[in-house]
Amino acid sequence: MAADGKTDDYPYEIDEQLKGFESSVASVKKMLGTLMSKPRNELDQKLDPLDRAKLDLMSTYTLNSLFWMYLVTQGINPREHGIKQELERIKTYMSRVKAITDKKKAARLDKGAAGRFMRNALFDPEAKASKKKAADSKTPDAKPAKRTKKK
Repeated sequence: MAADGKTDDYPYEIDEQLKGFESSVASVKKMLGTLMSKPRNELDQKLDPLDRAKLDLMSTYTLNSLFWMYLVTQGINPREHGIKQELERIKTYMSRVKAITDKKKAARLDKGAAGRFMRNALFDPEAKASKKKAADSKTPDAKPAKRTKKK
């Protein structure tokens, strides 16, 4: 692009959009450079299967999105191209991976702890005291007196 921002090659009105596009392309190039700096098998060894799936899906989606943009620059409508179905398929897999991730983060139920919480939440000290008094009244505390024989 020209230093003054005004050239006869394109309308002046889209100058800001082109600058934004140029910075976006630069950031994508930087990220891809970082990703491509290490061998793929080295990255795969460090990741667990779920993270590896996330990386594969992200890479595939990024490449297909870049191809979508390429089609637009060539004047081809990407909505009528097979790339649209491919992106939808990748989105489906991304939602599956997200569901698995969310399921891992979900709270687990400890049945023993839940039972203790419920028992203690429903505990009524007055009810327990009245039950104890009722039990005490049925069994006298005093020992029965011994009968003595009359002579």
